Amino acid sequence: MKWLVALVLIAIIPSVADAALDIGDRAPDFAIPAALDGKVYKFSLADALKKGPVVLYFFPAAFSEGCSVEAHEFAEANAEFAALGASVVGVSGDDIDTLTKFSVKACQSKFPVAADQAQSVMKSFDAVMPTRPEYANRISYVIAPDGSIVYHYMSLNPTKHVEKTLGALRTWMKK
Repeated sequence: MKWLVALVLIAIIPSVADAALDIGDRAPDFAIPAALDGKVYKFSLADALKKGPVVLYFFPAAFSEGCSVEAHEFAEANAEFAALGASVVGVSGDDIDTLTKFSVKACQSKFPVAADQAQSVMKSFDAVMPTRPEYANRISYVIAPDGSIVYHYMSLNPTKHVEKTLGALRTWMKK
């Protein structure tokens, strides 16, 4: 029985470990509806990258406990990201009406959240949750202005994403 469990784990672990784009990969460009401070607009990754690095984070569902905690932490750290020249954007499969409210409440009107109901962005960033494919996985990317992925962090625990992405930005800037 132990060998069967070991085989199953060997089969599952690589697929989970390989669920992110690699460092150095080019980030897929996208433009989707987003909300900032309760106002809807079209977010374009290419346009955001013209201003500096982008922290792109995917989250499962607006107003769920973990996603609200994570959004609050990104909002609280927004000035730190801005001081490094970076912007933050969250993406989920939620509809834009839900995210419009979320952008004010959980995000404190500090950064945009974008609606990817078709999951095209989630799929292009390998950010679909394997166990619940109707949701985005909790994964954060740091993308350099040239469009290359310089860091990614995947964990369903929402409390380390800000710390990890800020650290990655600082490290990247020293290079």
